[in-house]
Amino acid sequence: MKTIAIEEHFITPIYREKVGANEFRNFYLKSRSEQLGHDIVEQNADLGAKRIAYMDTAGIDVQVLSFGSPGAQAFGADVAIPMARDANDRAHEAMKKYPGRFEGFAALPTADPKAAADELERAVTKLGFKGTMIHGHTRGSFLDEKKYWVIFERAESLGVPIYLHPTLPPPDAMKAYFEDYEELARAGWGFSVDTSCHFLRIVFAGVFDAFPKLKFILGHLGEGLPFAMHRLNDHTYRAAARRGLKRTPLEYLKENMLVTTSGNWYEPAFVCTLLALGADNILFAVDWPYEANQTAMDFLNRISISDLDREKIAHLNAERVLKM
Repeated sequence: MKTIAIEEHFITPIYREKVGANEFRNFYLKSRSEQLGHDIVEQNADLGAKRIAYMDTAGIDVQVLSFGSPGAQAFGADVAIPMARDANDRAHEAMKKYPGRFEGFAALPTADPKAAADELERAVTKLGFKGTMIHGHTRGSFLDEKKYWVIFERAESLGVPIYLHPTLPPPDAMKAYFEDYEELARAGWGFSVDTSCHFLRIVFAGVFDAFPKLKFILGHLGEGLPFAMHRLNDHTYRAAARRGLKRTPLEYLKENMLVTTSGNWYEPAFVCTLLALGADNILFAVDWPYEANQTAMDFLNRISISDLDREKIAHLNAERVLKM
């Protein structure tokens, strides 16, 4: 069975220079590496033979590469523009060196939305990338703000999806909810809360009325949204209509949102997602190197679904959505 993993990260020398790490982040990277059995920092920096070897051992045919969180979203345009372009060029070099093994999601300098849209177009039309990954808010500024809609317009016109990936919540949220509890602010909880709230802002801002063909991808089985879809809709559909939205919140989530399996290896959560969205809207991802390739493959092979649905999740949906 062919397998395409679509949330697979890398970092660059510019990232290492500009992105700081506090005491908890250092603890997390060390302890998580010990838990997984590989060095996260080392593997993040590798776009070559070692990465391929880990893929081969687990049976992963293709990785869609994406620049690591917080990416260019953490910086002003003066840093973000060269950082994103450098990351995209490095991913492209890996794609050329290992044809058929790597594809790419573009890093974007969202601090300058017009430059971000132009970089998306360059990455798709010149480098052959399959979409973009945006790491949450841009220094506290969310994508529902109209200044970012030029990116949505360009993505829709190019026919490529936007992968909305987690980052740390903004400083005010960190202080209010996670002060002295940073372990809850990250992958265990806060990432999903911040990303799901961010996506709902995009929905309620009317982005999908303006760009009805635009697709967003959310990782980790939808950042909790499949579990909450009915209650969310029941308590907000009248308010959505009051805002002037053309469809119900539930319809936007079913028609404009795709999800991946990345880093959520819990079959009850998967079953909920499958029932809520259907197999056509779930794509395989690992979240390498923060998750283990073998764990992801074992999960894909273990879940109780039909052979056709397994093929859809493993590769058919990615081939359709990403035009591979």
